[in-house]
Amino acid sequence: MARSRSLSALFPLALAAAALAAHAQETPAPPRLVDRVVAVVDEDPILLSDVERVIGLRVLEAGAGESPEALRRRVLDGLIEQRLRLHEIGRYGFEETPLEEVDRQVEALAARFPDEAAYRAELERLGLAESDLRQVVARQLSVLAYVEQRLGPRVFVGVEEIRRYYDEELVPELARDGQPPPPIDQVREQIRALLRERRLNEEIDRWTEELRAAADVVDLLDAPARPLPPEVGSLPPAVP
Repeated sequence: MARSRSLSALFPLALAAAALAAHAQETPAPPRLVDRVVAVVDEDPILLSDVERVIGLRVLEAGAGESPEALRRRVLDGLIEQRLRLHEIGRYGFEETPLEEVDRQVEALAARFPDEAAYRAELERLGLAESDLRQVVARQLSVLAYVEQRLGPRVFVGVEEIRRYYDEELVPELARDGQPPPPIDQVREQIRALLRERRLNEEIDRWTEELRAAADVVDLLDAPARPLPPEVGSLPPAVP
């Protein structure tokens, strides 16, 4: 049976950019590009570091044969969609998220790494405190709660749909794997849950398209980077 989409697949983490520490130096360093805006959603910028953090934390990973550029594009598209949803539900306020569920989702992210040390090292490399990560995860769970409340009532799965899935999808899939199908009564509720989530995802996609059509979205990922300003020491003298 097809797997349902997880939190991280449905709502890629819109991770905030960490502040860069300023180090005093005797000689000014040449200008260096440390980050750039890759999209703007209703005057709310998304940074390249946001994209790289999603990839670094393995929230979304490259598919077979997917190039780094294609992965960045897919991640940014997800972040734009997520920002649209966050703006919408931010008008009504975020619901309190149970700490136990936040713990479970953070543990699931950490489990994608070989060990705890690798997970901590990646957080440090990305300049991200775990408290910040927990806050972002809590907001994503609030999005899920809002979606369930707003869109869930639209979703209904009938007996005929369950039978159709069983006959046209599940039985052929098991036959290809050489497995006998279980009686439909044994898997009825599993099928109902799967079809409900599939239908809910369709409602989410439709809702997101409506939000995007009404929003001001500027996509800059493929735009050429602007030239850096000249070094401080090379600026022309001020005119008296």
